[in-house]
Amino acid sequence: MADILNLSAQKRDGAGKGNARALRGEGRIPAVIYGEKKDPESISVAVNELTKIYNTGRLLNTLLDVDVDGKKHRVIARDVQLHPVRDTILHADFLRLGKGAKIAVEVAVTFLNEETCPGLKSGGVLNVVRYSVELNCPADNIPETIELDLAEAQMGDSIHISEVSLPDGCEPVISDRDFTIATIAAPAAVRSDAAEADEAEGEEGEDGEAEEGGEE
Repeated sequence: MADILNLSAQKRDGAGKGNARALRGEGRIPAVIYGEKKDPESISVAVNELTKIYNTGRLLNTLLDVDVDGKKHRVIARDVQLHPVRDTILHADFLRLGKGAKIAVEVAVTFLNEETCPGLKSGGVLNVVRYSVELNCPADNIPETIELDLAEAQMGDSIHISEVSLPDGCEPVISDRDFTIATIAAPAAVRSDAAEADEAEGEEGEDGEAEEGGEE
């Protein structure tokens, strides 16, 4: 399970662009906590604290304990608004998580044993179809990554979601098909040789049929 990170926040009373601009000038980011059938709560967080978490690349699938003036809220970031040029955070939305909550999150895929993979050692190429998979997970059991073991993968193999061991209570959001996560593809040279061999076999077959027809 991913770690739960702490984030300090302060209530904010004002609203609108002017208030948000003033907060950013003080080194803070306007944000809101919503959900659980409670009124939204406007807050602000320190730029450096939220940016540090954002730069890990895991802000949107990491649980946070947000301390608002001494009161803690268990949340997960659902949306982050960025500056169109500077890529700095302008605003963040946090979803409250009650006991037993289940949420959809994007979880990154990591590949194990690439160096010993038979298909790769024989010249195959790892073709990643999905770098992440969206899962429905219990809020208290969000995996950091989905691990895909290539120890026995051969050239030409396709690895599907059904072959991945997921944590208890986690299931793919896409449930109507056994989708592909990665394949071990033959390199272009191998595919070209195979195509030429198939073509040659086809020509030989045509020549044989022509000879038989001539004898008649």
